[in-house]
Amino acid sequence: MTERLYYTHDALQCTARLIRTSLQDDGRYAVVLDQTLFHPQGGGQPADTGWINGVVVESVLQQDDEIIHLLAQPLPREEVTLQVDAVSRALHTQLHSAGHLIGYAGELHGWQPIKAHHWPGEGRITFNATDSASVPDIDALSEHIAHWQAAALPRIVTFDAGRRTVRFGDLPAYGCGGTHVPSLAALGQVVISNIKIKKGQLIVYYTVQ
Repeated sequence: MTERLYYTHDALQCTARLIRTSLQDDGRYAVVLDQTLFHPQGGGQPADTGWINGVVVESVLQQDDEIIHLLAQPLPREEVTLQVDAVSRALHTQLHSAGHLIGYAGELHGWQPIKAHHWPGEGRITFNATDSASVPDIDALSEHIAHWQAAALPRIVTFDAGRRTVRFGDLPAYGCGGTHVPSLAALGQVVISNIKIKKGQLIVYYTVQ
C-alpha cells in the first residue's frame, strides 16, 4: 500500500523507499514506493509530472492500493528523492478547485454535479437536473464563484472511515482524492467559456487564468 502524501500535504519534494520495480511490456519500468507526492491520473484530474532521482516520471497510475510510477529506466533499490513539477501541479490544482466551485454554483440553480473533467484546455462539469433546476447563465455562475473567492475560503480536508472529503469554508464537502488550493485566494480567475444543455444535462466549460 502506497501512502498518498498529497492527501494531506502540499509539499512538492520528499524522499521515499523503493518497494518494487517491474519491467512492463512497453519497455518502461513500473515503480512502487512506500509513499508518494505524485497524484495519479483519476478522479477527473491528470497525473502529476516530475522526477524521481532525476529520472522523468512519464505517467502515474492507481492500481488497487498502490500508486504506479512509470519511468524509462529502473531505480536503485534504496531511498529515492521525489520532485513534483510545480507548474503542472499548480494548474491541475487550480482547475480541480475551480471545478468544485462550479459544482457548488450549479447546485444553487438546482443541478447536481455527476461528472468532472479537470484537464487543461478541456475543463468541464456535467450536471443532472433536479426538480427545481433552472438554466443559469455564465454571469450568474461567475458571480457565485467571485463571492466565494472574495471571502478567501480555506480548504478543509477530512477523513471518515477512510473516505477523503474536501470542502471550502462552510460549503458542502465533496468526496475527492484530488489536489486543491489551500485557500480560494490562491485560485486565480475562473473563466466559464460556455454552457450547454445536451440530452437533458447541463455542461459547463471552464478554465483558469
